[in-house]
Amino acid sequence: MFYCEGEAFEKLSLVRRDKLLVEPGVASRRIPSTKELFMQISFPAPSAFWPAVLATSLGVTSMSTPAPVKAQTSSLPVQDVSPGAIVDALKTVAGNPPKVRASFAKGQCVRGTFTPSSEVFQVTRSASFTRPSAVLGRFSIGGGNPKVADNNRTVLRGLAFKLGPQGATSDILVENAPVHFAKSMEQMLRFLQARAPGPDGKPDAARVQTFSEANPETLNQAHYVAARPLPGSFAGTVYWGVHSFPATNAKGETRFIKFKIVPVAGEVTLSDEDAKAKQPDFLMQDLEDRIAKGGFRFDVLALLGRPGDPTMDVTQRWPDEDARVAVRLGTIAITALEHNAPCDGTIFNPANLADGIGHPPDEMFEARQAAYAVSLGKRRSD
Repeated sequence: MFYCEGEAFEKLSLVRRDKLLVEPGVASRRIPSTKELFMQISFPAPSAFWPAVLATSLGVTSMSTPAPVKAQTSSLPVQDVSPGAIVDALKTVAGNPPKVRASFAKGQCVRGTFTPSSEVFQVTRSASFTRPSAVLGRFSIGGGNPKVADNNRTVLRGLAFKLGPQGATSDILVENAPVHFAKSMEQMLRFLQARAPGPDGKPDAARVQTFSEANPETLNQAHYVAARPLPGSFAGTVYWGVHSFPATNAKGETRFIKFKIVPVAGEVTLSDEDAKAKQPDFLMQDLEDRIAKGGFRFDVLALLGRPGDPTMDVTQRWPDEDARVAVRLGTIAITALEHNAPCDGTIFNPANLADGIGHPPDEMFEARQAAYAVSLGKRRSD
């Protein structure tokens, strides 16, 4: 629903903000300045990922408890910091379109299958990942506007999917950025309030700048997205989970993991020039065309946590996250389009996790559990 990622920020190799979160090997491109990003809005739903191989033993360790994150202050008014208030603010920023999700409003439902790998038991005992199953999924575009153009650079691409046998299903929500745009409900509400449109239908640029300067971590996601080419296909996009999930394996050992969903056939991206020439619904048409030709596959990876990883702040990445050991949990094959009713009539509930994958400890995950239900209730009553 809203996803747009910890604590030793100074230990991350992110020295200059104008080069924030740029990965080795990514084609160089002009990265917008912080000032240019002040007005950028990016709201995905669940949260983040990228590739590696199992090159060392798992070395399971106990999970660490990070130090508290110091809250940022702001002069903006916050009357009601709650999941419901956040949903209202998301709708306000999007112009209050009726009967749609508060974020990732534009999307397409699909079906497929999941096949577990032989390594999965090293990471989790969850039947959702250790047993073959059908998959219900939804590809989406970030933000609350159901008519947003697919070549819009300021919004995320998302994927939500439900897998697992009856009685042991899990809902996983990921997006094409490894970080969220806020680390707490209060910060997220203030972020959205700063971008609420005024009488002229536009946000106050000075108000956005004031907030962003006081809360620079809220631009991490925008910097990450701006530094990369526009996705050219849902099927060729890498999706990340921004939360740290405690995973328990067949031996009863628990460690934190992050999900990363990687296209088997490789990434598909567009130059800025090619993106401008695309139709507003080109991603949806590409999805239909690829499925008509036999579908496509994703590897589901678990990035392995280490002692001291930041697990409470979803605006920050793990140190050296792109070079982390990853275990392939299995492969998803997307094989069919589905009418949107099965996806739109309910929610992909981030709290729905079968035994073997626990709830992340950060504040934003807890907030999402309630916010998704609030959003569903609003679109049913509109």
